[in-house]
Amino acid sequence: MSGITLGDRPSPQGPGGIGLFLRRWLANPLQMGSVVPSSPALGKKVAALVARGPEEVVVELGAGTGAISRALLAGGVPPERLVVVEIVPEMARHLSRALPGVTVIEGDAFALAEALPAALHGRIGTAICGIPLVLLPIARQRAFVDAVEAVAPGRGFLLYTYCVTSPLPWKALGLTARREAFTPLNLPPASVWRYRRDDAARHATPVQG
Repeated sequence: MSGITLGDRPSPQGPGGIGLFLRRWLANPLQMGSVVPSSPALGKKVAALVARGPEEVVVELGAGTGAISRALLAGGVPPERLVVVEIVPEMARHLSRALPGVTVIEGDAFALAEALPAALHGRIGTAICGIPLVLLPIARQRAFVDAVEAVAPGRGFLLYTYCVTSPLPWKALGLTARREAFTPLNLPPASVWRYRRDDAARHATPVQG
């Protein structure tokens, strides 16, 4: 069962955040995807692509130590409208301390219908993925797409990645794909892709942003 905590008290990230990131990367590189946290430059690119209605929330999946989360807050997402889902208990606890007012859920991004409260289903303006989906078999990638579709039908998701080309086989997954942003200032350089489920995706050509 998912644990839900509210980051209701400020706590500076400090060096502990970096140390926690490195420990988790060493313990399970497939969960982290990079040996360093995302840069402010990448965070600004992601934040600029966020859209949500007045009653909608932004959901971040696989937040790590919260680098992108802080960029979303700095970019104008109110803390009460940001929901972070993190499967690693230690990192979820860190995020709940480091992100005052943000809802942090200790849960599985591949089971969002169970992880997110029912009241949030259908109220997600933008879903953002920091999970290295490129490293997973297509069956798991398809499970992730299905999980997002179950709670945010038709909205798709943003995926930031260090791949030069699309990290997902979008045609095989029945998606449309568009690279929305690129930043060489991240280490390594990163792109932000937008994916949506669309039957016409089988005949579409991805557009490089």
